[in-house]
Amino acid sequence: MKFHDSGRSGTRRGLRVLLLVLGLAMLARGAGACESDSLPSAAPPTSDYQVTSSYALTRQRIQMRDGACLDTFILAPKSAARAYPIMLVRTPYPPTAGWMGPEPEFAQAGYIFVTQSARGRYGSEGAFVHMHPHNDRKGARDVDESSDTFDSIDWLVKNVPNNNGRVGLRGISYNGFYAAVGMIDAHPALKAVSPQAPQADWFLGDDTHHNGAFMLAATFNFLFTCDRLSTGLRTCPATFSAPTTDGYHFFLGLEPLSAIDREYLHSDSPEWQVMMRHGTYDELWQQRNILPHLRNIKPAVLAVSGWYDANNLYGALHVFERVRRDNPRTSARLAVGPWTHAQWGRDGGESIGPLHFGSATATYFIRDIELPFFESYLKGDGSSSLPVASVFDTGLDRWDGFDAWPPKQSLKSTLCLGAHGSLRLSMPVAAKATARDAQPCAASGEEDGYDEYVSDPKNPVPFVPDHGMDMDADYMTQDQRFSAGRHDVLAYESEVLTADVTVAGPVTPRLVASTSGTDSDWVVRLIDVHPAEGAGAAPKEATKSVPLQQSGFQELVRGDVMRGKFRASFSTPSPMHPNEATAIDFTMPDVYHTFRKGHRILVQVQSSWFPLVDLNPQRFEDIYSAQAADFQSAAQRVYHGPRHTSRIEINVVPTRSP
Repeated sequence: MKFHDSGRSGTRRGLRVLLLVLGLAMLARGAGACESDSLPSAAPPTSDYQVTSSYALTRQRIQMRDGACLDTFILAPKSAARAYPIMLVRTPYPPTAGWMGPEPEFAQAGYIFVTQSARGRYGSEGAFVHMHPHNDRKGARDVDESSDTFDSIDWLVKNVPNNNGRVGLRGISYNGFYAAVGMIDAHPALKAVSPQAPQADWFLGDDTHHNGAFMLAATFNFLFTCDRLSTGLRTCPATFSAPTTDGYHFFLGLEPLSAIDREYLHSDSPEWQVMMRHGTYDELWQQRNILPHLRNIKPAVLAVSGWYDANNLYGALHVFERVRRDNPRTSARLAVGPWTHAQWGRDGGESIGPLHFGSATATYFIRDIELPFFESYLKGDGSSSLPVASVFDTGLDRWDGFDAWPPKQSLKSTLCLGAHGSLRLSMPVAAKATARDAQPCAASGEEDGYDEYVSDPKNPVPFVPDHGMDMDADYMTQDQRFSAGRHDVLAYESEVLTADVTVAGPVTPRLVASTSGTDSDWVVRLIDVHPAEGAGAAPKEATKSVPLQQSGFQELVRGDVMRGKFRASFSTPSPMHPNEATAIDFTMPDVYHTFRKGHRILVQVQSSWFPLVDLNPQRFEDIYSAQAADFQSAAQRVYHGPRHTSRIEINVVPTRSP
């Protein structure tokens, strides 16, 4: 969702400048109904940019089946010595080189790069619809993003010179959504698709909501920029110029949510209005969910995201899982690196904040995963040797390959929350299930108990220490010790690990909790506690990412929120009964992380994470229409013991050799 210019440094920088100038000039000129501009190639800014001088840029307006003309830029090799496959990106974002320009690896391999503005955006005609619902029963002139992709590919393979009749489709973020829906009812020429950080469901896990909880900071900033009636919904004119850099107090001063439209949006964002009217998983959100439509997929698929992608890791994982489940004969792969949202399209992926990964992980991905994938299906016979899952271990700083995801050899294991802030890892003791495995958190002599805190909407737990204005891209890599002294954050910590523990796959909290109110948010954070300096860390720690001056660093491995009223149904919320122990079960996005020998595992539980997540008034109601007086403090309890077991279910992979 969030806008990112994905251009890389070096060769691509000059191409960005050239394409931006040409693109803006052509947009300014305009065109009649499906008339096209064809500009001669311009000299590159300097002699260093050989990729630019070997390619020519043209603009076409391609007619869809309903008559709408979509603005399309074609960057093609000048050489006609051989035929080239077409690489298509469809985007609602500005048609600049961040989307149009090829990576040097792809440019050198030889492709025809096509970038098309989505229906209703920039130079394209028609009406723009967020997360345009797919229509499975289209008539002859009915359109959606699948039909627009089909019609565009049909025109391209018939009209672009020197193409080899094969098309690849890819995109990051919102462009990834267009890639995912573009492979539904695909054109026969579409052979390979890579949805990268695609949004699949805006209510359950991508971008705007997680488990029904509203992602406040990110959604406000995006819609302020890219959803304005005053610009005809066609452009992303500018970022939000906040009156402060303190997002925590800025958004706290705008609660309840109705104040945001009154003070800043002024009814100029139709999508904000839509979200404020649809506070449950109703027909609107269900129609926007693309996952049920991923059937009969014919092209090969490579889903991509980053472990630190707080926007759309959910989408990539679920697109991969759904294609594998519902299309068993389709080649589907997954690649996840140590990246924030779209980072693999912006830099080499060497680091995020204090974390350094020991190599250019994004460069590796492009050279050794993405390019070979497309080369195999667009130029070869499709016999790719890539593993089903190429995933980066964020604890060991290395890539691994598996023939399934989660790995088949992983063992169902449990992190048990206990008295006095204890945390115990329970793993199967035998290949066959035993009575102990059926009750993994049972411990002799343990009594029922609970831990308690007060959640105050006037003093919510911040999600970053510096109170950022947006969903900071690196918030997941920031040291989590900033919240350690708060009384409204429960902490459960393991003993020092005597061996490495590798967690792979989803993280599933199963809390037994209560509130004195009738609704509440439940935030769970899984944290890797690095050893203090001189505490005898494993040898790998000498080269691990975290600097010595940050010994004791608390690394967030995964965290997410569950809105209590949706615990049984996202479509039909129900109140929590005050002070009644209640099961709160939800699944957080996957991880692939090794907790090293000498580290500790830490689980934290809290009821706010602000302003990443909007405030819950802690009473059962439509939060989007809540008034200031509705927000109340609540006494929260998390239970543990034989009768009420709070735990985190994980998959642990047996020790693997480097």
